[in-house]
Amino acid sequence: MKNNRKKKFLAMAAALALCTGVLCVPALAASGDVAGAVEDAWTSASGQIKTVVDSVVFPALDMILAIAFFAKLGMAYFDYRKHGQFEWTGPVILFACLIFTLTAPLYVWQIIGM
Repeated sequence: MKNNRKKKFLAMAAALALCTGVLCVPALAASGDVAGAVEDAWTSASGQIKTVVDSVVFPALDMILAIAFFAKLGMAYFDYRKHGQFEWTGPVILFACLIFTLTAPLYVWQIIGM
């Protein structure tokens, strides 16, 4: 029984190694200039990265933080009704993070240098 598992594992490992070797595409720099190749790849992809981050990542973070802010605000209100003391720390931190992520696309690209 163990011998059969061992054979299956070795067959899967061999198939994985074969697929890795066949499907990998080497990245070669012309005339040995690796730094230039990396810079060219970055300059061609940086516009796409900026577009994706601005249109997908920041709105998703904003939505998550807004939901967490309103949920925490509701929980703080119910705690206030139960104990008579309003805890501001959680909602204030979430609100500050929400403001940070809402305004981040305006200045984050100047900080990074894009």
